[in-house]
Amino acid sequence: MHETHPAAGRPPRRGEALPPLKSTRLLDQLRERIRALHYSLRTEEAYVYWCRAFIRFHRLRHPAEMGGPEVEAFLTWLASERGVSVSTHRQALSALLFLYGKVLGVQLPWMDTIARPQPRRRLPVVLSAQEVAAVLALMEGEHRLLAQVLYGTGMRLTEGLRLRVKDLDFAHRAIVVRDGKGGKDRVLMLSRTLEQPLREQLARAHALWVADRQAGRGGVEMPDALARKYPRAGASWPWFWVFPQAQHAVDPRSGVVRRHHLYDQTFQRAFKRALQAAGIHKAATPHTLRHSFATHLLQAGYDIRTVQELLGHSDVSTTMIYTHVLKVGGGGVHSPLDRLDTLLTH
Repeated sequence: MHETHPAAGRPPRRGEALPPLKSTRLLDQLRERIRALHYSLRTEEAYVYWCRAFIRFHRLRHPAEMGGPEVEAFLTWLASERGVSVSTHRQALSALLFLYGKVLGVQLPWMDTIARPQPRRRLPVVLSAQEVAAVLALMEGEHRLLAQVLYGTGMRLTEGLRLRVKDLDFAHRAIVVRDGKGGKDRVLMLSRTLEQPLREQLARAHALWVADRQAGRGGVEMPDALARKYPRAGASWPWFWVFPQAQHAVDPRSGVVRRHHLYDQTFQRAFKRALQAAGIHKAATPHTLRHSFATHLLQAGYDIRTVQELLGHSDVSTTMIYTHVLKVGGGGVHSPLDRLDTLLTH
C-alpha cells in the first residue's frame, strides 16, 4: 500500500501515515523516527536508553516478538526492584509506546490498558528573597547573569540557555521565549536591572560570533526545518546564542563542529556551589529560581492568571501549587501556639 508522506517540517497528524524508515537496525530506526518528528536530543537519548534496557531485560529478544506481558514485566521490575520514581517510570513507558507505535507500527489493545502511574503533586522548594540574593551574590560571570535571568523572568533553565540574540527586545523591554514547553511562545518582562548586563553579555557573544565567522565555522544549531529553509541563518548574528559556550563542540546528530550554548550541567554545578557557600540547606536546583519567581510575584499581589501566563502553564491548576506555599509560614495561617504564647506573657 502506498504511504502518504507528511508535509516537511511538521510532525504527521493523528492517523496520517509515517514515512518509511531507511535504517535497518532497530535502535537506529528509533533514532531516525525521533529526529523525523523533531523530538529533542534529550528525549532521543532517554528513549534509546529505555528501549535498550527493555531488550536486555528480556535477554536480547526482539521487541517485535514481545508484547503487553513483556512490557508489564519490565515496568514492574523497574518499580519493584529498581525503585524508580513515578516520572522515570512514565518516561520508560513512553519510550516503549513510541517504539511499538511509531517504529514497529504495532497498534494493539494492550497499549491502552497498561497502567500509567500518576505523579504525586509535591510542594515546590522556594527560596526567600534574601536567600536568592545570597545565592546570586556568590555566583560569577555568565552563570550569575543567567541565574538573574531565570529568577527575573521565571524561565526554565533550557529556555534561558537557548535564548538567541533576536529574542531580546530592549526597545520594548521584553524577552521572547520561543518554542517553550508544549511548543508555545510567550513574552516576558526584561528587568531594568538586567538591561545593561545583557548588553555587555551580547558584546562578549558578538566577539565570539565574529571569531567564528573569520574561522569559517558552520554556525549555530537551528530549530526543526529552518536550517534547510534558511541555510545561512545559522551563521547570522540574530540567531547566535546569548549565552554561548567558550569552546566548540561536535554536534552529536550532524557531526558538525559548531558553538553550542552554555551547558546545563556546568550551570547546575555552579548553582549548587553557591547554594552550599550561602549555607542554604534546602533541596534547591536552578528550577527553584522559577518556583521562587512565581511565589514572590504572588506575595507581591499579582493575580494568579498573570503568573500563569508568565510561566507558560496551560492550566491554572498547575500554577495554583504556589498558593499552597503562601498558605503556610509567615505570610499565611498563624499557629495557635503564637496566640497561646501571647496570653502567657500577660
